[in-house]
Amino acid sequence: MTVRLSPVRRAGAVGVAGAAALLVAGLTAPAHAAGYADPTISLSATHLTGAVGAYGDPAVTVDVKQPGVPAGFLRLRVLSSSNPAVAAVADVRQRRTPSGDRSLTVRPRGQGYTDLTLQVTGRGGKTATATLAYAASARVGGAPTTRYLTGSSDASAAVDVGGGHVLVADDESNVLRLYDRSRTGAPVRTWDLGPSLGLKKEVDIEAAARVGDTVYWTGSLGNNKDGEYKAERNTVFTTTLSGSGAGAQLAYGRSYKKLRDDLVAWDKGNGNRYGFAAGTADGEAPKQIDGFNVEGLEFAPGSTTTAYLGFRAPLAPAVPGGKALVVPVTNFDKVLSTGAKATFGAGIELDLGGLAIRDIRKNAADQYLILAGSWAADDNSDPYALYQWDGVAGHAPVKRTDLPTTDPGGWEAIVEVPDLSVAGARVQLITDSGSGDLYGDGTEAKDLTHAEWKKARAAWFTLN
Repeated sequence: MTVRLSPVRRAGAVGVAGAAALLVAGLTAPAHAAGYADPTISLSATHLTGAVGAYGDPAVTVDVKQPGVPAGFLRLRVLSSSNPAVAAVADVRQRRTPSGDRSLTVRPRGQGYTDLTLQVTGRGGKTATATLAYAASARVGGAPTTRYLTGSSDASAAVDVGGGHVLVADDESNVLRLYDRSRTGAPVRTWDLGPSLGLKKEVDIEAAARVGDTVYWTGSLGNNKDGEYKAERNTVFTTTLSGSGAGAQLAYGRSYKKLRDDLVAWDKGNGNRYGFAAGTADGEAPKQIDGFNVEGLEFAPGSTTTAYLGFRAPLAPAVPGGKALVVPVTNFDKVLSTGAKATFGAGIELDLGGLAIRDIRKNAADQYLILAGSWAADDNSDPYALYQWDGVAGHAPVKRTDLPTTDPGGWEAIVEVPDLSVAGARVQLITDSGSGDLYGDGTEAKDLTHAEWKKARAAWFTLN
């Protein structure tokens, strides 16, 4: 006898089998959309700076995740820009990193600020958003050779450490920063020397010189801008350098906090020739033609003991067109290593066309470059120039080139001195941009609320 299943029984049998098959499949197949967790999106930096027409602007890394889903399957896009005149959606470039994250760069079209809204879309249509606050500075002259050192705007001294890297000091803090001098971006490493120096306020670091593995740093030694004596500024100190390039490390050495006093006493003993006592008196601002402010430090030709202090103020004599002043400290090594009272050689007066010393640096062949600028200006409102010198008292420096003054920031530091006898020699300079209005909103760079938006400008120049 043959038994036939009714349509109802047949359907029931199929339903049970199908349910079993779905149950087994459900153990290996992806869950339905409702089962996916929300994706996440995080940025390596929530604030980023760039410059119109710049090369090699810094990138921000975007980390996108969704549980159980490879990062490569997630979609990242720029949803919107709050100010397309600064950077539109199409101005954001994206590339994938080996880990599956995304690296974003921005090619701005105008100066100012914009908020870029980013969105990641994962499996199941789930999304998450984040905001990148972006600031673009204006185009500058020589853009192809310009790089920006971010995280600080008040660069004040620089020391080459080899391997394409440079140590940069900041006159608004006691932090030293190590940068890749060929790239725009944040420091590779930082050292806050305030605790080692026993100081909470800034030394007002203005100059540095290197002898072997020892780097000497000096504060301005002057009053603050309100004419008040601040003991922290009367500080010179050393650091010991180990390694080079990106692997460079620093260790604090020793400090001396009476060099200003020694200078004033020496000048008094020589008939107040340079007016140091008057320039350091209460109420006297340091950046005036008869003020007192050190901004250069380098060692004498062939010497590891005699250091040259280069003065931004006073001029000698302290009148328009006066000469720039260099004072040799003949036992500078002992001042720092043993705390010996400083001794001095005769002052050296250099004709820099009425300009003062903003930095002085030499190479291994004792060829010197002097970065000359106004004793007054904190920005680019007065001329700047580079002068070559042989370091010998009585020998006149020779102007090599005038520097541009059309963009924000005052030229402040020489990274290293090339062979000045070679035609077409090039030198890299760094600005102190702390007083510059970088983003066109009237805010000085030093007062910006986000460190990522602060930056100094590094540019290459060919010497005539």
